[in-house]
Amino acid sequence: MDAIVVMGVAGCGKTSVGEELARRLGWQFLEGDGFHPPENIAKMSAGIPLQDEDRWGWLDTIAAHIVLAKEAKAPVVVSCSALKRRYRERLSAGGTRVLFVHLDGSRDTIHARMALRAGHFMPTTLLDSQFAALEPLEAGELGIVCDIDASPAEIAARVSSRIARAA
Repeated sequence: MDAIVVMGVAGCGKTSVGEELARRLGWQFLEGDGFHPPENIAKMSAGIPLQDEDRWGWLDTIAAHIVLAKEAKAPVVVSCSALKRRYRERLSAGGTRVLFVHLDGSRDTIHARMALRAGHFMPTTLLDSQFAALEPLEAGELGIVCDIDASPAEIAARVSSRIARAA
C-alpha cells in the first residue's frame, strides 16, 4: 500500500484519526487542507461550497504527493475529504495503491463536533453541502468504513488492526 486516505465530511475527525494512524504505522502524515489554494480557503471561509472545478488542482497536488511517497517507498497517511468516487480515482491515479478509510457518522454528531472546534476555516453551514456531495465507498473501491463512535486513538487502533489482518 502506498497511502491511506482518511476521508469523510468536514468535522468527522480526519486529521485526528489520520495523525494517530500515521503514528501507529510509523508513516508520514499529510494534512490535506494544507494543500488547498488560498482561493478555496477563502470560498469555504465565506460559506461557499467548493465545486468540482475548485477541487481538481487540490486533488492533483495531493495525488502528486502520494506518487512521490510511492517512489520514495515511504507510504503516507493523508487527510482528505475525497467525497466523490471520481475524487478518489484521481487520488489513486498514477499506479498508486491507496486505501480509503471513510470516517462515518451522523450529521448531528458531526455538527456538534464542528461547533466545538475553534479557528478552522470550514463553517458548520457547509456541512449539509458536504453530506450532499458524499458518495460512500462502493464495491470495487479499496476501502473500509469506520464509525466515529470512539476516540481518534480507538478508531486508529481499529483501522490499523484491520490493515494488519488484510496484509
